[in-house]
Amino acid sequence: MSATREIFFATCAPGLEPLLMAEARALKLPKLEQQTGGVYFEGSLADAARANLWLRTAVRVLMRLTRFQAAAADELYRGAQAIDWSRFLEPEGRLVVAAHSNESVLDHTLFVEQRVKDAICDQFREATGKRPSVDKDAPDLGVHVHLFRDRCSLLVDTSGESLHKRGWRRYQGRAPLAETLAAALVLDSGWDQRSPLVDPFCGSATILVEAAWLALGIAPGSLRERFAFERWKEWEPALSTRLRAEARKSEQRTRKLVLRGCDSDADTLEGARTNLEAAGVADKIVLERGRAESFEYKPGWNAWLGTNLPYGERIGDERELEQTFGRFGARLRERCGGWRATLLSGNPKLTQALGLKAQRVRAVQNGAIPCELVHCEL
Repeated sequence: MSATREIFFATCAPGLEPLLMAEARALKLPKLEQQTGGVYFEGSLADAARANLWLRTAVRVLMRLTRFQAAAADELYRGAQAIDWSRFLEPEGRLVVAAHSNESVLDHTLFVEQRVKDAICDQFREATGKRPSVDKDAPDLGVHVHLFRDRCSLLVDTSGESLHKRGWRRYQGRAPLAETLAAALVLDSGWDQRSPLVDPFCGSATILVEAAWLALGIAPGSLRERFAFERWKEWEPALSTRLRAEARKSEQRTRKLVLRGCDSDADTLEGARTNLEAAGVADKIVLERGRAESFEYKPGWNAWLGTNLPYGERIGDERELEQTFGRFGARLRERCGGWRATLLSGNPKLTQALGLKAQRVRAVQNGAIPCELVHCEL
């Protein structure tokens, strides 16, 4: 495999850039720079492989191929054709092109996607007589086109499926929290990975699984069957074997942890236990049925509390939740002195109903919902 230095960009949800930067620094990725929407780094494809395997808050890792001026369709076509696409794709492979345009003449993204797709397919047809097909659901290659002020960047996706898809989720539940955001909550909380951690609104147990994997040293990509770069001609399969073996050696599965979750719905808890089994941490996490405001918080535990607060979808829901949150906050103040809490909230009014004083707040995006990670000392 070539040791040529490439340019990469690890993307993340808005607001998580500092957390992703800290992860990338700990992973010792070279030439790091925090940018809007993610982290830039330069390195080899092996560095990108480590990023895909280990970054907990990244959504995907893109490799930049080229930049060129593209104020016209022909310029866009020629720039795309200048790339040797056989590095990444077989003549009869499947691809998908996604385009974004900002302050550019070429502002019709569907047209941009079509033109780049034509350039790639025409290159294969001229060289081999065959051409790739478009497959939005299961492509062999994802191509990203970013146009800003008529400057075009062409990137390829080294990840494949979004990195939040760890491979352990069997039960979705209602509005499940993305694994990447759950990991961000745990990382941002400052949890010491030794003290008890409690999630009183655990749902499908995403936060608890991500906490367990962090504390046990389990790579978030360890269950992934294959990343996109592993299909490329220049990738050496033996390196995948070595990187995965090294990841397994770093695991500390025998560590004792105190991780507890609570939810009021029996079916949800049953689904959550299915997730724990699939993630290999069923022996590390205790789930109980009950309401958050009645949970048996043990005084003197000096624990961490991390949870995704329900935010209510209808007016009635919000009114009922406001009362629930009032009782929940009173329970925390009564029973949890000395604890630290990190709350993901999409409804500031409900958060205020807790009656807790925020020490620090981080604005984040949970899909289309603006949210906050609210950090409190109880």
